[in-house]
Amino acid sequence: MRRFFKYWLPLLVWVCVIFFGSTDVLSAEHTSRFMVPFLLWLKPGMAPDRILFILVVMRKSAHLSEYAILALLLWRALRSTPTLRMKTPMLLGAALLACSVFAASDEFHQSFVKSRTPSVRDVMLDVMGAVFGLLIGATSAHTHSKKVRDTAQSQFVDARL
Repeated sequence: MRRFFKYWLPLLVWVCVIFFGSTDVLSAEHTSRFMVPFLLWLKPGMAPDRILFILVVMRKSAHLSEYAILALLLWRALRSTPTLRMKTPMLLGAALLACSVFAASDEFHQSFVKSRTPSVRDVMLDVMGAVFGLLIGATSAHTHSKKVRDTAQSQFVDARL
């Protein structure tokens, strides 16, 4: 049960956060109501096309970051499961496939929300975010395992002396 709370619960919470983000509450129509005044407070007199550009970049960056986090949490949870002792490339592939399916289902969910529009481009951004997150995770794991190996080797050498 402890493993569930440590590894799987954060993943489930994050899935709920993404699902909530796909509702009407966080649609462009609703978020622009407080983002536009905030941007105008930062820089009064900002051109409308500049504001639109910033809003689009922020929304697309949100896609990348939320799926990078999702992929990292999923990969972490999969690695923690003793029954899933797979090679790292297989775990990365499974995490990427799961994130891709969730991204597609999330856009499908948005097709039922009046203020949202489903987009294949958003699915691609989500998948790119997942790839980015998995690259960060794999690089971090590789660096960590290399440090552990180097430490173990130096301890072995010290023990022989």
